[in-house]
Formats: sequence, structure tokens, C-alpha cells
Amino acid sequence: MAILVLKPGREKSVLRMHPWIFSGAVERVDGRAAPGATVDVRTASGTWVGRASYNANSLISARMWTWTQAEEVCEALFAARIDRARQSRRDLLLNGPQRDRTNALRLVFAESDGMPGLIVDGYAEFLVVQFLTAGAEMWKPVIANVLSKTIPAAGIYERSDVEVREKEGLARSTGLL
Repeated sequence: MAILVLKPGREKSVLRMHPWIFSGAVERVDGRAAPGATVDVRTASGTWVGRASYNANSLISARMWTWTQAEEVCEALFAARIDRARQSRRDLLLNGPQRDRTNALRLVFAESDGMPGLIVDGYAEFLVVQFLTAGAEMWKPVIANVLSKTIPAAGIYERSDVEVREKEGLARSTGLL
């Protein structure tokens, strides 16, 4: 796994659990990292900070997946985070003021749910997803599989047709998954 090394003094926001690392905070990347690849993040002195998806093509060079060294970025991590997001929204849908007036709900809200670049909306019995970053795009097949196992739906439709993908070096993408 490649290692992203932060410039001296630029670790403060990451240590405070800010999920983004801007390009100006990056000293170097040791090893090869394709756009969206997971990298270990370290301070200038070598202290491990976390794991992030890396994209040299973006102003936001890295988006944090985890600050826990024992936590691997894998299907199990995504399953746990998506399930936690679903459970928290489930309570809102069942007990919230809109419960009798809507069948639409944002189920996963990117960094807010520990899933940088992933948006999942439920519309009636369908899921509509957006993969907005190279990291989310790289994990698309795994995430789609987790969604199909975790959230009962008639289908999953991708609407990754937004301009922000171009800033990540990604083409727009739509269609059934």
C-alpha cells in the first residue's frame, strides 16, 4: 500500500478527524497509487494517521476512510457503515414527521456516514446511487454488492452524471447496476 506523507504541521485537521486532505497538505506519496487507491496517511515524522482514498488529479487529494489502524478498508467496513446509516435513517423514516407523506429518503450521505463520495437515496422500492469520487468509483462493484445485500430494493440505478466527477478525472456514468 502506498503511503501519503503530510507536510510538517499539516496533520492538525486530519487528527481532528476532518475527512479531506487538500493537495497543498501533501508532501509526497511513497509508492504507486492509482486514482482511488487506498493509501496509509502519515505525518511528516512518520506517525500513522489513517487510511484514505487518494487521487492526485483532485484538489482534495485524499478522503479519509478510517482513523483506526486495525480497521481495513474492505467489504466488511462498507457493510458496517452502510448498515449503520440505514438503521439511523430507518428510525427517522418510521418516527419522523414525514413518515406518512414520503417514500424518499437519503440513506447514505457521503462523509457524514464514513463513506466519502457515496450518496445513496431510496425512492419507493429503488435505490439511486452516486459515486462522486475516485475512491468510491474504485469500490463501486463491492459497494453495489453490499447495498444489494443490506437494503432490500427492486433495483439499484446509478446517477453519477454530475460535474464534480470531472474534477476527479472521472467520466459521467448512469444506468442499472
